[in-house]
Amino acid sequence: MAHILSPRRAALAQGDEGAGWLDRIDPRSRILGASLFAVAVVACSRLEVLGLAFACSLALLLAARLPIRPTLKRMAAMDGFILFMLVLLPFTVPGEAIVTLWGFTASWQGLARAVEIALTANAVVLALMVLVGTMEPVTLGHALHALKMPERLVHLLMFSIRYIGTLREEYLRLRVAMKIRGFRPRTNWHTYRSYGYLVGMMLVRAVERSERILGAMKCRGFSGRITMLHSFRLTRADLAFGAGLCGTLAVLLLLEFGPWP
Repeated sequence: MAHILSPRRAALAQGDEGAGWLDRIDPRSRILGASLFAVAVVACSRLEVLGLAFACSLALLLAARLPIRPTLKRMAAMDGFILFMLVLLPFTVPGEAIVTLWGFTASWQGLARAVEIALTANAVVLALMVLVGTMEPVTLGHALHALKMPERLVHLLMFSIRYIGTLREEYLRLRVAMKIRGFRPRTNWHTYRSYGYLVGMMLVRAVERSERILGAMKCRGFSGRITMLHSFRLTRADLAFGAGLCGTLAVLLLLEFGPWP
């Protein structure tokens, strides 16, 4: 998960005085809570229930004391991927007509479906950003390991998070070297070959760097197992958080599947 915190806010997330109470919740509880919340929200379809779920995600955002504007901007970036689908849904779902544009009729049912998808996606993504996205990568990896996730998957996750930035720096250096040599991208075979060489050099340097990293880890005694420097322990705050979250999910599911219309 990408960081959404400033350096000062990241320090607060480690439990300093003044941090939000959500930062002091056991990481395992936060991961399980985010997973249960996502499953429950995806199971709902009523707009009122989904609106309430999105309000719960906003409440978590306030409880975590995250910078609201940057967090919502990151969530808006996710909305950009589904915006095209949301715009087309009213014109592709049959139902009662709202308006006709260039021979295409938009329906209220399609509009309701688009709003449903938007509320579901935003509620789930915002909850994941607040509960899981604020963790340090090492903390996230240790929490997943404590939840009995496969060690190889945990290693893959931690190394990916750790070295994405390194590979990006390597890519920028190669691009600068290409520009210094007069490369200008165009729609010709020379440009396509140059980009192919760029990708190839990235792969070669990634393999070389991985071999150096593996050698350095072996010199430091790495044996392929995750060594836990401390163990997670449940506290009363964790139990209270779990009980509150389960109660909230129960209310959402009752409102969704209850006998009342």
